[in-house]
Amino acid sequence: MNQPKFVLVPVTRRPAKPGLATVATLGALALAGALFAAAGTGSDKSSIDLKRDATPVARGPLEAASFSTIVKRVAPSVVKITTETKAKRVAANAANLPPGFDHPAFRQFFGNRPPDMQTQPQNGLGSGVIVSADGYVVTNNHVVDGADLVTVALTDGREFTAKVVGRDPQTDLAVVKIDAEDLPAVTFADSAKSEVGDRVLAIGNPFGIGETVTSGIVSAKGRNIGILAEVEGYEDFIQTDAAINPGNSGGALVDINGRLLGINTAILSRSGGFQGVGLAVPANLVSHVADSLVKTGKVTRGYLGVNLNTLTPALAEAFNVKDNKGALVAATIPDGPAAKAGLKDGDVITGLNGQPVTDPNNLKNQVSSFAPGTTVNLDVLRAGKTTQIAVTTAEKPGAKRIGKGGLDSLSKQNRSDDEGVLNGVAVEDLDRAGRRDMNVPAKLKGALITQVAPNSASARAGLKPGDIILEINREPVTNAKDAVELSTKTESKKTLLKLWSRGNTLFVVVDETGTDKDSQQ
Repeated sequence: MNQPKFVLVPVTRRPAKPGLATVATLGALALAGALFAAAGTGSDKSSIDLKRDATPVARGPLEAASFSTIVKRVAPSVVKITTETKAKRVAANAANLPPGFDHPAFRQFFGNRPPDMQTQPQNGLGSGVIVSADGYVVTNNHVVDGADLVTVALTDGREFTAKVVGRDPQTDLAVVKIDAEDLPAVTFADSAKSEVGDRVLAIGNPFGIGETVTSGIVSAKGRNIGILAEVEGYEDFIQTDAAINPGNSGGALVDINGRLLGINTAILSRSGGFQGVGLAVPANLVSHVADSLVKTGKVTRGYLGVNLNTLTPALAEAFNVKDNKGALVAATIPDGPAAKAGLKDGDVITGLNGQPVTDPNNLKNQVSSFAPGTTVNLDVLRAGKTTQIAVTTAEKPGAKRIGKGGLDSLSKQNRSDDEGVLNGVAVEDLDRAGRRDMNVPAKLKGALITQVAPNSASARAGLKPGDIILEINREPVTNAKDAVELSTKTESKKTLLKLWSRGNTLFVVVDETGTDKDSQQ
């Protein structure tokens, strides 16, 4: 019996070459993207002017015979998004090379790097929602990720080339901008006030056949099923049985008043088609992410510095928690915000700023809505007694971005104001576990490459995750901080690197001269 899997199926992708069109289902739980807050092109706009209506829906005994009035009002806010990805030469990696091709003896024939590979051009299809009258549109990150050209088609027949403002792989959301005014922006509902059983409508562009409306109910709330685990994502999905199919990604889930309740994102399916379980990012999270992307081109989230356990009935009994709700602190990160504030192993966090904490995922999502440097008040159960502890959130530590482009290769290629070199490369310090896993000599010092943006100059030069930077322009690199600082101090766009790669030491030149021009060819 086939096991069900969550798939980000609402995007239809097909080769651009006529006669070879196929519908591809995006892979199960994995999302390609950054492991930290997504970078974007940014904007001079201070925020989005979102329309909001927090009034709960009427929950009377009778249901309207038709939703046509609602559909007429909200349908113009939902758009079709098409994408084009050009054929590119990219650096191959061990996963897609024939056996033996990544061996050092073979690599010497290609300048000590793997041979380049040619990707095929592709077209993609999805949906989006107009969230401001001046042209901001929200969609899914996986709709526009890697696209060279994004086109937005309105219901009145107009089409616009869109600019990607920012992407956030950790919520699978993105914002694009079109040059238009007086657009029919959707009104946001307060998704926290929705309830299981509320009637909803899903609006999108399935299979490219045209705008389509399906109906259903809110089947569940707060779903966290691990679909974004690979990018350490934030999941709080609304589950619905309203039909969601390929092409619906980024479309609207609206309540019976025509207000945006969520952005349709994924389905649970054995076949790749809709089988009654769809997932949407809730509107409250959408508005927070969209506003951050418009303001700064990225999303920066608060961080407590704790490892958390779910309270099982046995753990709840052991820690004297009556209703099994809360987040059990398994460990505090040394010198992290929680440790500095006095949280201890075995504490149970039951509330944050007066709002209940139901489980670790709920706490993680609540904390992420606060900017680093914000002081939050935690209700903590310790040894059977409740106390309050104030914690000042910090930015989550992790991979450091080299250069201004970070990991967002799409934004990098559309910028002409990048600073520094090695744009698109992320590094972190070598820890004991990393040395052991990769058999790195104990005396070797450097910065571990954790991510390389596809189609970047660094990728073309053969850099890949797992390589260790030993020198930049003949200056020694002992840790990630050194790599970041040296990458910003060089004046030349040609960077000489000394690398340790799979037991071999080699020199590589990363040439970023004319990167913007090359990306347009």
